[in-house]
Amino acid sequence: MRKQGDKIELMAPAGSWEALQAAIDNGADSVYFGVEQLNMRAMSSINFELDDLPEVVKRCEQNGVRSYLTLNTIVYDHDLLMAKKLINAAKEAGVSAVIVADQAVMFMAREAGLEVHISTQINITNVETLKFYSTFADTMVLSRELSLRQVKYITNQIEKQQIKGPSGRLVEVEIFGHGALCMAVSGKCHLSLHTYNSSANRGACKQNCRKPYIVIDKESGIELEIDNEYIMSPKDLMVIDFLDQVKDAGVKVLKIEGRARAPEYVATTVKAYREAIDSLYDGTYSPERVETWVEQLATVYNRGFWSGYYLGKKLGEWTTPGSHATQKKIYLGKGWHYYPKAQVAEFKMEAFDLKQGDKILITGPTTGVVEKTVEQMYVNDKPGSYAQKGDIVSIKIDRKIRPADKLYKFVKNEVV
Repeated sequence: MRKQGDKIELMAPAGSWEALQAAIDNGADSVYFGVEQLNMRAMSSINFELDDLPEVVKRCEQNGVRSYLTLNTIVYDHDLLMAKKLINAAKEAGVSAVIVADQAVMFMAREAGLEVHISTQINITNVETLKFYSTFADTMVLSRELSLRQVKYITNQIEKQQIKGPSGRLVEVEIFGHGALCMAVSGKCHLSLHTYNSSANRGACKQNCRKPYIVIDKESGIELEIDNEYIMSPKDLMVIDFLDQVKDAGVKVLKIEGRARAPEYVATTVKAYREAIDSLYDGTYSPERVETWVEQLATVYNRGFWSGYYLGKKLGEWTTPGSHATQKKIYLGKGWHYYPKAQVAEFKMEAFDLKQGDKILITGPTTGVVEKTVEQMYVNDKPGSYAQKGDIVSIKIDRKIRPADKLYKFVKNEVV
C-alpha cells in the first residue's frame, strides 16, 4: 500500500498490452486490468490470459506502478472455482490488489492475503457502509452518483473516526475521474440482460443505451424519433477542470475509465491527468493549463464531456451519435525494421499515404504508444516527402520499433 499523504494516485485502464505500456510510459501510478472472465469488461476488452499475469506484474513493478486485478462481476456458484483460481494466480504473481464486488471473492482474497479494493458496483454512498466494508478493504470506490460535498463528508469522517482497513491504515477513497458513465446507478444495469440475455453485471453489456430509439404512442401509433441524442447515454465524465476541488474533497485515488478504448486514449488521458495532478502540488494549476489539457483530451475518443454528479448536477447531459474526438487515426502499415544506432524505424506501407508534416501514431504490445510529427523521411531508401501503399518508409524515432507494431496517421475528424 502506498504512503498516505502522497499525491492523488492516478489509476489507468489496461485493456491490452499496448494500453498497459502506454499507461506506464505516461505516468500512471497504478493500472487495473481483467484476466479472462469475471470482470466488467469481459466481452468489450481484449483482457489478459492467466499466463500473462507474471509479465503484467513484472512490467508494473519495474516501473514502480501498482497492479490491480478486477474481479468485480456478479459471481454464481459455478464461478467460484474460477474466482479461486484467479485469486491464487494473482497472489502468486504478486498483484498489488484485487478490485471486488462480491462477498465470496472478498473472503477468498482476504484468505489469500491479498489487498482488497471495493468496486463501485457495491454502491457505497455513506460512512456506515464504508465502515462495514473496512473490515475487508483498504480502498473504497464510492458510488458514482455522489457529489463532491458528499465525498468530502465521508473522507472527513474517515479521519475523524479513524476508520482503518485490514492494513491498519486509514481507508482511502477512490472515485471515477474520466471516461464513460452509465445511466444506471454505479453501473448496475439490467437492460442488456432483459433484451439480449447478456448480463452487463457479468461483463457482457450489449450497450443498449448507446443506440438511437424511436418512441411509439401505443394509442395513436404516432412514432417519434429521438433527434440526434442517445437519451440513455450520458456524455463522458471529466474532472480535470475542477481537479482542485477533487483534491480538497480528500480523494486519494483517481480512476480513468477505458479498458475497452484504444491505447492512444490511455496515453493521452494519463498524460493530461498526470500533468494536472502534479500541477496541483507544485502550484501551477491554472485555467490556462486546464484549457490546454481539455483540448488534448478532446483529441481522443469521447462522447462529449460533463462533470457528472460531482458538482451537484442531475443526469441530463446526453451524448450524440459517434465519437466527438477532434481527430481520428487511419491505418497505414506495420513495422519492418529498426536501426538502433541511427534510431531509424522502417515501416511497410499497406494502405493510404503518408506525407512529410503528418502526425503519426505507432502502437505495439511492447512499444506502447508513440506519437510524433514526421519532420523528415526516406522512401525506399531515398529522401522523400511522400509515401504510398507498397513503399518502405523510414522515420527517425528514439524508441525501438517491432514487426508487431502498427503505423497510423491522424486526420481531422469531420464528425464533430
